[in-house]
Amino acid sequence: MINHGERKKHLKCNSLYLPVLLCKALQTGYNKFIIVKNKHMKGYVANIEDATKENENFRRVLYTGKNSQLVLMALKPGEEIGEEVHSLDQFLRIEKGEGKAVLDGVEHEIEDDFAIVVPAGMKHNFINTGDKSMKLYTIYSPPEHRDGTVHATKADAQADTTDEFEGKTTE
Repeated sequence: MINHGERKKHLKCNSLYLPVLLCKALQTGYNKFIIVKNKHMKGYVANIEDATKENENFRRVLYTGKNSQLVLMALKPGEEIGEEVHSLDQFLRIEKGEGKAVLDGVEHEIEDDFAIVVPAGMKHNFINTGDKSMKLYTIYSPPEHRDGTVHATKADAQADTTDEFEGKTTE
């Protein structure tokens, strides 16, 4: 519930009081994924399927909590994340595309709507075997990357030596 003092910062859109920027975007038909930082926002709420499909970056950290982190990824045709092992658990969901998940040497064909859980300590890799970008999101528990990290390309990610999570969360 918004108190009267807060209403001045909000407009009524579809029977809801929303932040002015978001309301104006909706009224003008702006349908791209937007991030609205609001000092009153707690947690993360958005259409994750749309956000994932619209993402063109190799890696984009959307939200970092104390114990988990939400990250979007896009792999170009033929591109792979690269074999790695984490000391944390990881959940991935493929929203668009097709590829291969390799977990401890075992290959699995993956495509739209597939979910993969990678337990801590498991060697893994994800490879786009399709002819279009593979779009996915992942949840690291606990966080893996610095909050707000954006890597346009895999090369950018490999060159970044400062993207490890340092304890700062989104809120």
